[in-house]
Amino acid sequence: MSQAAGWFARWRVRLGYALAVFVLWFAKPTPGSVLLGAIVGAAGLGLRAYAAGYLHKQSMLTVTGPYAYTRNPLYLGSSVLALGAGIATRSSVSAAILVVYFALVYAVVMRREEGELLVQHGEAFKTYAAAVPLFVPRLTPARVGGASRGSFSLAQYRKNHEYEAAVGFLLLLAIFLLKWYFWPA
Repeated sequence: MSQAAGWFARWRVRLGYALAVFVLWFAKPTPGSVLLGAIVGAAGLGLRAYAAGYLHKQSMLTVTGPYAYTRNPLYLGSSVLALGAGIATRSSVSAAILVVYFALVYAVVMRREEGELLVQHGEAFKTYAAAVPLFVPRLTPARVGGASRGSFSLAQYRKNHEYEAAVGFLLLLAIFLLKWYFWPA
């Protein structure tokens, strides 16, 4: 499984681009579906941006901000973003491709990252994992004793290149609108 997890971690974005061709092929977008998808996707982008402003990759265990509710707020944001893209397509086939892709790839990737965090942070990660769910958020923030206290940083958001997700999503929405205009369903 760790070999498969490593493959998914390395190839998940490239695989997503390949699947985007099929998503686009089956898509039947309208301006209304794209607008609704954009609104839902904006919530996912907002969550991703919020999480990226707290995340210090490879240097510390982040347990504050959205990480006090779920261990994977970036992936939760990505799932909302994928939901927005699925709505924008106005196609059950395209939406199913997005859901299956996300569920399979990110379930494996999250578990792989769990192992890496356990090795890197040991008992601190075990304590954190016991208090904070893997994906579906808690209703109240967990208070993990002895953990680092961080706050949102716009500089950290930029360092994590999170703006690339927004650019990619806007490009996808533009492609859906072009498809609607040039090849209406």
